[in-house]
Amino acid sequence: MSRPAPAIEAEGLQKRYGATTALAGLDLTVPAGTLHGLLGPNGAGKTTAVRALATLLRFDAGRAVVAGWDVRTAPEQVRARIALTGQYAAVDETLSGRQNLVLFGRLFHLPPAVARRRADELLDRFGLAGAAGRSARDYSGGMRRRLDLAASLILRPEVLFLDEPTAALDPRSRNQVWDAVRSLVAGGCTVLLTTQHLEEADQLADRISVVDAGRVVAEGTPDELKATIGGDRIEVVVRDRAQLADAARIAARVGAAEPDLDPETRRLSVPVTDRVGALTAVARGLDDAGIVAADLGLRRPTLDAIPVT
Repeated sequence: MSRPAPAIEAEGLQKRYGATTALAGLDLTVPAGTLHGLLGPNGAGKTTAVRALATLLRFDAGRAVVAGWDVRTAPEQVRARIALTGQYAAVDETLSGRQNLVLFGRLFHLPPAVARRRADELLDRFGLAGAAGRSARDYSGGMRRRLDLAASLILRPEVLFLDEPTAALDPRSRNQVWDAVRSLVAGGCTVLLTTQHLEEADQLADRISVVDAGRVVAEGTPDELKATIGGDRIEVVVRDRAQLADAARIAARVGAAEPDLDPETRRLSVPVTDRVGALTAVARGLDDAGIVAADLGLRRPTLDAIPVT
């Protein structure tokens, strides 16, 4: 099956601020109807890339096409097809949820009846219909963020840029926003998500580009990126620190490399290729040797370990 046509294509984007290089030849391809994560530390160039692709700043060199239109030569056509949600909710807290969305609709020149109908559709879609008449100041952080997302969708954009959408949210509110973002992608919207939260990228993204120093340093699906780290690992925590070396010898028999030891935590870790067989063999070996494990398990690698240099 062929992949969808790209909704976002960027080649060699460059942007400098005086002596500071924000983008150093960034390349990016995002198929339509997918969620692509831009993952990287503060100052990596994620927000600059989003602002350039969303026509909010001019890049110095390179080429970018969003929703089929050239960002440099047809910015108005791009703006008509995209939406951008920044790190902080842009709703008016003195207005109710419904009033906020109707206001956005009118600002986009929708007729009053159409703006009201679209507001009600979005309130229902984002689980806010029951709070539609309440002032936004009384909304939780997650509710305000969902209202902000709803406002971005008034005109049904083809591409949505999300810049750190769950910054400062508690876990419950974050999960609510994640559910809302998933529903957008399921509905056919293309989403470019910038985040520093590894779990967020892992949970939401079809593909991830790891950005550092203004360029992409790694790219792939979450599982592909994890595979570059070294695959699954068996971790053992022994009850008696004196038995750690013996446990390591047992683990080394099934490991793909020498075990890593941490005497302070009584922990060892070893990469394996045969997940189930290796775990069974280590458990049996520890039992035969009379070594008591305080913890024994198979751990999948996380995105934390992806190098960005």
